[in-house]
Amino acid sequence: MLPTPVLVTIAATLGLLFAEWRDFRPGVWIAKPLAAAGFLWTALHYGATATPYGQWILAGLVLSAIGDVLLIPKGAKAFFLAGLVSFLLGHLAYTGAFALRGLEIRSAAAAAAPVAGASMVALRYLWPHVQRKAPALQYPVLVYVAIISTMVVCAAGTVGKAGNLAILIGAAMFYASDLAVARQRFVEATFANKAWGTPLYFGAQLVLATTVAASR
Repeated sequence: MLPTPVLVTIAATLGLLFAEWRDFRPGVWIAKPLAAAGFLWTALHYGATATPYGQWILAGLVLSAIGDVLLIPKGAKAFFLAGLVSFLLGHLAYTGAFALRGLEIRSAAAAAAPVAGASMVALRYLWPHVQRKAPALQYPVLVYVAIISTMVVCAAGTVGKAGNLAILIGAAMFYASDLAVARQRFVEATFANKAWGTPLYFGAQLVLATTVAASR
């Protein structure tokens, strides 16, 4: 039986997908914060406050939850930028957590090339759309991609050092979900982006939240 906070996030994510599909904004305003509250509760359930690693993961989750709320308003560039900054700080918090737990250099180096390659492919795809639709966000997007790529590489290094493959799985899921957000914002706004990006994102946060238990 899954813990209650995990079930809360799963149920709220399903509700969020339905609200997005029907374009029912009040439902989005209810379901998205509730799903975020669920992954925060999950981290606390597994004892996030008991270790430095858990505290850094919890900080990343809090910043991600703030970013979730900031991205709810449609077409609001200021809110989108603020959300981008909040998620960026969240990725930095996760990177700090992984570094604190220890990095195995060979594992990080092995992950660096494929992660960099994936990021270059994503940027090549997104860049013309960013230049056309949001030229003011070109540098923030570059910084964001660099930081999230570093986060995944550090996750691989941490797995090599301390085990727990869930850390890398969660980081990779978060990375992939951000591609859906970018496509939604810069390429084409469709429900299809949210249909796969939303479960990946909330699943990633749940996976990362559960890793605090293994750090004790």
